[in-house]
Amino acid sequence: MTDTGEDDRERARAAERSAVDGDDIYAPDGSIRSDFLMQVGAAIADRDTLFLRRHVAKLHESEMGDLLEAIQPDQRRALVSLLGEEFDLAALTEVDEAIRLDIVEHLPNEQIAAAIGEMDSDDAVYILEDLDQEDREEILAKLPFTERIRLRRSLDYPESTAGRRMRSEFVAVPPFWTIGQTLDYMREDDDLPDSFTEIFVIDPTFRLLGVVELDRVLRSKREVKVEAIMRQTSHPIPALMDQEEAAQLFEQYDLLSAAVVDENGRLVGVLTIDDMVDVIQEEAEEDLMRLGGVGDEELSDTVLETSRSRVPWLLVNLFTASIAASVISLFEATIEEIVALAILMPIVAGMGGNAGSQTMTVTVRALATRNLDIHNAWRVVRREAGVGLLNGVLCGTLIGCVAGLWFHDANIGGIIATAMLINMMAAALAGIMIPLVLDKVGADPAVSSAVFVTAVTDTTGFFSFLGLATWWFAIS
Repeated sequence: MTDTGEDDRERARAAERSAVDGDDIYAPDGSIRSDFLMQVGAAIADRDTLFLRRHVAKLHESEMGDLLEAIQPDQRRALVSLLGEEFDLAALTEVDEAIRLDIVEHLPNEQIAAAIGEMDSDDAVYILEDLDQEDREEILAKLPFTERIRLRRSLDYPESTAGRRMRSEFVAVPPFWTIGQTLDYMREDDDLPDSFTEIFVIDPTFRLLGVVELDRVLRSKREVKVEAIMRQTSHPIPALMDQEEAAQLFEQYDLLSAAVVDENGRLVGVLTIDDMVDVIQEEAEEDLMRLGGVGDEELSDTVLETSRSRVPWLLVNLFTASIAASVISLFEATIEEIVALAILMPIVAGMGGNAGSQTMTVTVRALATRNLDIHNAWRVVRREAGVGLLNGVLCGTLIGCVAGLWFHDANIGGIIATAMLINMMAAALAGIMIPLVLDKVGADPAVSSAVFVTAVTDTTGFFSFLGLATWWFAIS
């Protein structure tokens, strides 16, 4: 009787978990539904493989990635283990590096090799590149010769280049083929990629000659030769080009795909728009993180790893803050005599810091997207100087009136208004000149601009405000 009751309760729990509300696992705010997470957690705890295969294994790789990031580390490993061969390894391209490595380390190399053999080469490279050399070689050794050679070639290219991002599977035909031959080839060859939009035209040495869109192939008669309808591709991407520059070409010319060629102009792969969207997002996130001085930090990083990535620039900021503090110490006697200065001087520095950050953010992003260069730099500098002057007059007038009324002293109001104008001008110029100079000398302006802009605005703000106050009250 006890066993029967336990079985009934188990079936009831399974039935309750099976009543998943629709196929959408997301809540209106974009997060994974809490009830779905609870159902998955319960299924993992009960080792309910039926529920997991029915409702989890079928998820799109991006949905699976979101689920893996939402559950606990021990649940991730258990989920992957319970799904076994039904776990789509491509989902690991959608998660943080730390999560990806944690899962891969708990998978046998045989299972990884079997999964990679079914994946697109760009996704396979994305997973292989983070593995230890020994594990990578063992996995590659288990793959067919042709697949192994393709993956090794991609892995030989430097990280963050088009060659590392490219897909090695593509369709290429000689120019003398007819449309009929091309169509028969695409129907009969089992090694072609699952999806593609262009057919590349090559010579016997694999040099890229041109490209033909699929719609032109489908609209042409069978006896027409490929060379009659091909067009020269004006945007082949060198394999060693930085992936961010490649993404900018996609954005500029509205490309869906682009050929990747080696230094001799030979076709070695293809970049597709889905990969470039990922690159654009990654580069934007990287610039944003670096502006905050947090490097390549990820949400899955440990406390020690997170602290280690943030400390270096905090120490630099501590040094620049000490410089600002030393400026204040020069006017210690003035501050002791006029207490209002101690109350008001953070306003000057704070407003300058915010103004500098606004200009710096726009400048760094313009540099990253190649919208700011030597041809328009001085025009933008003049514009930002004008903005700094206008904002300085507006904000200075406002705070000057408030400070004058607050402390019943028109002198204080005039001093802070003038200091605000000076610091807003300095902030605008620092916000654009510092990133430009750093970019000119080869440094990454996204990483180090914020610290130096803050140092300039703090130092200028304190020096102008306290210096003007000391001079004015000395002659009054």
